[in-house]
Amino acid sequence: MYNSKISGLGYYVPENVVTNDDLSKIMETNDEWIQERTGIKERRHVIKGDGDTTTTMGVKAAQVAIERAGIDKDDIDFIVFATLSPDYYFPGPGVLVQRDLGLTRTIGALDVRNQCSGFIYALSVADQFIKTGMYKNILIIGSELHSTGLDMTTRGRGVSVIFGDGAGAAVLTREEDNTKGILSTHLHSEGQHAEELSLIAPGMGKRWVTDIIADADPNDESYYPYMNGQFVFKNAVVRFSEVIMEGLAKNNLQVSDIDMLIPHQANLRISQFIQQKFKLTDDQVYNNIMKYGNTTAASIPIALTEAWEQGKIKTGDTVVLAAFGSGFTWGSAIIKW
Repeated sequence: MYNSKISGLGYYVPENVVTNDDLSKIMETNDEWIQERTGIKERRHVIKGDGDTTTTMGVKAAQVAIERAGIDKDDIDFIVFATLSPDYYFPGPGVLVQRDLGLTRTIGALDVRNQCSGFIYALSVADQFIKTGMYKNILIIGSELHSTGLDMTTRGRGVSVIFGDGAGAAVLTREEDNTKGILSTHLHSEGQHAEELSLIAPGMGKRWVTDIIADADPNDESYYPYMNGQFVFKNAVVRFSEVIMEGLAKNNLQVSDIDMLIPHQANLRISQFIQQKFKLTDDQVYNNIMKYGNTTAASIPIALTEAWEQGKIKTGDTVVLAAFGSGFTWGSAIIKW
């Protein structure tokens, strides 16, 4: 059995910065209200016509990760792409990445639909493939284009002020030293709360798509994300704590062994709650939601890349990744860098 290690990281965010003051011009909100509830000061939104899509952003992040991994793009054996905002209803963006990267090999591509926990799930899937020796180098991408699907009016402000666009990528590579790399991953779900954080349309479970198109009701809010904010927050702080402790216990580690915690950037208040509960210093937790908002499946790889670029993660460090989100799903990964 092998371990897998992160050999390359990269991210991409659109250049267009949307501040809280910008949002206050199109909906009834203000900078103080948004920061108090979420910790967000600004986020990135694509500009129509610039060509940014979920796939293209993922490709740009992937190109950086592949270069930093020191491998050729055709050394990639498999692709795992996590997103809730694919370019097409089908096919998924994994195959589009295989095409747009110009890969000469017809490698497999897998799409993961686990929303905020997507990158953790993608990392876990890739880790299992490498552990068994099936693949040597796997490209993992988390990418989201939220801005084109949000209700940017006062009606939707409770959700729309939170989300931003962006992508992060990692190359996972075989590691023969079992004391290094990904030590364990831990995944959970609780589907009884599925509708508490969801986007119902254009799902085909309850309505025919032809009927949805025929209705074209501008007041149909099922086309926009819904979130029961307080309920999600209460569940998130519990599950974050549980899954982090599960990962530490699996590896005979203590909270004091954590060198860097990268939580999913859902809400700064959640991250601060976990930090205070575990008595971690500011140097042990990395947050960037303030400038990017919640980029869902992209949030952990973007934050992980930035933390690494800034020298906050070093060889031998114990790094913990943790996420909670729609589904409900949640997970963690324990990594020896």
